[in-house]
Formats: sequence, C-alpha cells, structure tokens
Amino acid sequence: MKWQGRRQSDNVEDRRGISGGKVAIGGGVIGIIILLLNVFGGETGKQIAPVLEQMQGGQQQTEAAAPLSKEDEEMGNFVRTMLAYNEDTWNKIFEEHGMTYKNPKLVLFRGSVQTACGGASSASGPFYCPGDQKVYMDLGFFEELKNKFGAKGGDFAIAYVIAHEIGHHVQTLLGTSAKMREAQEGKSEAEANKLSVALELQADFYAGVWAHDHQQELETGDIDEALSAANAVGDDAIQSKMQGHVVPDSFTHGSSEQRMYWFKKGFKTGDIKQGTTFEEIQ
Repeated sequence: MKWQGRRQSDNVEDRRGISGGKVAIGGGVIGIIILLLNVFGGETGKQIAPVLEQMQGGQQQTEAAAPLSKEDEEMGNFVRTMLAYNEDTWNKIFEEHGMTYKNPKLVLFRGSVQTACGGASSASGPFYCPGDQKVYMDLGFFEELKNKFGAKGGDFAIAYVIAHEIGHHVQTLLGTSAKMREAQEGKSEAEANKLSVALELQADFYAGVWAHDHQQELETGDIDEALSAANAVGDDAIQSKMQGHVVPDSFTHGSSEQRMYWFKKGFKTGDIKQGTTFEEIQ
C-alpha cells in the first residue's frame, strides 16, 4: 500500500521501547496457540488455553527493553499512516451521516501491556478495548500468523487488521457492541456465539469499507493479502488446524468464507448501510 510521505496520526502510543519485565520469548508457537484458542476456540479453547498458559510460563524470562531498530521505526511510521487513513475515512463517513467521530488511540507494545480491559500479553494478539477506546497491537503477531498459519503476510495484512479493530471502535461509537452484549444475555452459548460472529463479521465489513475509500493507495496484491489474513483466522481454519475438526456452534468470529465475503462486500460497496451481518447471520 502506498504510504510514504502521507499524513501520520498523532494518536499512536508506541510503548515498544518501554515494554519490559516478564516477557515470553518471542511469543513462540505456544503463545500463538493460546491466542487462537482464546479468540477462536470456543468452549474447547477455554479448557485448553489455561494449560498452555502454564506451559508458556516456563518459557518466560526477564528482558530489558531494547531500543527500536530501523525496521521497527519504519513499521511504526506505517502504522501511524494506516491509522491516519482510518481517521480520514471514518471522520468523513460520520460527518456524511450527521454524526461526530471520535478518533481512537492505537498502542504498540512488546511482551505485555496494561489496559482498561485488564492486563494482556503478546499472546492476546491485536485487540480493541472499549473501556479506554484503544487498539492494542504487538506487531510480532503478524510474523507468527504468516509463518505458522499460512497467511501471506505483507503490509496490507497489517492494514486489514488495524481497520478491523477500528471497526470495533466504530461499533462502540454507534452503540452496536453494547446492544450485542445485551442481546447475548440469557442466550445459550451457541446463540450468544452467533451474535459475536455477527459483530466480528461487521468489523470485517467495515475494514472493507475503509479499503474502498483508499483504493487510490492500493497496490497490486494488497486485497489478496487482506483476504489471506481473513482466511487464516477463520474459525473453521483455526479449529481444523488446532483440534482436527470443526464445531460451528463454537464459532465466535466466523468462518474463513464468511470473513472474506464480508470484507469483499465492504470493499465493493463502500456503503456502511450494507453491513447487515446481524440480519443475515441469524
């Protein structure tokens, strides 16, 4: 994606140079497995993840914070530009609909981080915390996703994930996330999971809307990189790799096909009114 020389957001908190203390060595295979089980594994993941976390604890060591490399600095500049692109898109869309958009913060960290939603480690993967309206990312996640789970990688895979997490911020501002949580109350696990899937697929759709708005910055292969990442983190793809079989009732983020479909729909239409995942997922 074209980004050099473009506006960079001031809303990035780069904590990579100050993240220290007890850190898992590179996250490792166990770290990425914990992440995928926590995020995609349903009830099975809830049972297995604590065991793996205990195993991971034995791999931990204390590391002093390392200075940022030239590559780290460049990646930070890329993230700032992607966040600026998201700010431009959503400020415009909200204004077109008579609303005011509030820019979120994006926190880059290594190892571990404290948030309004509690403490988190690299194994948590990229996530959005509605409590402080911040996106948290350890960029090492993308190398793990590429090397261990078959995603193509590339800068637009990172751009897609940022846009997906910003999509959750949009849902928070619009009240969608709160309504979803209310709707989950009293539901069976399978029914509650369906609502979670709808929320996640809508965030994928919003990521596609963002990409539609920045078509002039796209380069050959960018959309393929996003679709590769979406495919790699589909619930069915993860469950198949992790446990050898697929349990649709435990899906919380949607299948690979669904995630790719909704990103492509957002990219094709560029119309936030078309993100009808809650109507179509039932």
